[in-house]
Amino acid sequence: MAEKTKLVKILLVEDNPDDILIIERALKEAKIINQFFIARDGQEGWDFLKHQGKYQNSESSPKPGLILLDINLPKLNGLELLKMIKDDPDFKRIPTVMLTVSRRDEDIIKGYNHGCNSFIQKPVEFEKFVEIVRQIGLYWGIINVESPNNVNNTDTNNTVA
Repeated sequence: MAEKTKLVKILLVEDNPDDILIIERALKEAKIINQFFIARDGQEGWDFLKHQGKYQNSESSPKPGLILLDINLPKLNGLELLKMIKDDPDFKRIPTVMLTVSRRDEDIIKGYNHGCNSFIQKPVEFEKFVEIVRQIGLYWGIINVESPNNVNNTDTNNTVA
């Protein structure tokens, strides 16, 4: 049986414009070339995943292979969105990394209880942040072999020959 290999698409759910710029710059510095999408609040992140609202066109909001999720988001906080993602059979196997400045044990425990795969505290220094982004890229991989149970049978546009 042939494996489906594809370039992992990354969804960043982050409301802070400065953090978005830092993350974008860190991805470039770390030479991570994956397609990158941004949702600026928790509800927008959910709409992106469910193809709702301005994301009804599935070509402009493809299923991500990795979600980077802030905790402190407007409209729907990151922990609530994480729970929705992990409760949904279409999304529960997508690796989800919590990126936050929070150091509260309660947030970390809730994140892991809701099914996050990693909980990473954003460093203040840019160079350290670049290294963290590089490690995320190495850990999750630029190329991902999709779980057979996570393949969306109607989505064949992302398959690499």
